[in-house]
Amino acid sequence: MKNKILTVISTVMIFIPWTILIIRQNEWALKSPAAEITIGCYIAFMILSGIFSIICYTKGNIKNKLMQVSMVINCIYAFAGLIISAWSIYSAMI
Repeated sequence: MKNKILTVISTVMIFIPWTILIIRQNEWALKSPAAEITIGCYIAFMILSGIFSIICYTKGNIKNKLMQVSMVINCIYAFAGLIISAWSIYSAMI
């Protein structure tokens, strides 16, 4: 039962970063302080979901197909989040 719950959580984490497309349609989400906070929260979520999936896969020993797919996708999100955060930090220092 624990394996199924963790697999569902990891799978749901795949779709949450795409909600930024809905949020960014609001005018308030395009203004400077709200935009940076929103993007920063999504970056942190993407990185944490990648870490969560890796921990569930390795230490939780959950190795079903859905977990494998969600781990790969969440790891790609985590890598993209690290790249975007490094780019944001670099552009803020210039």
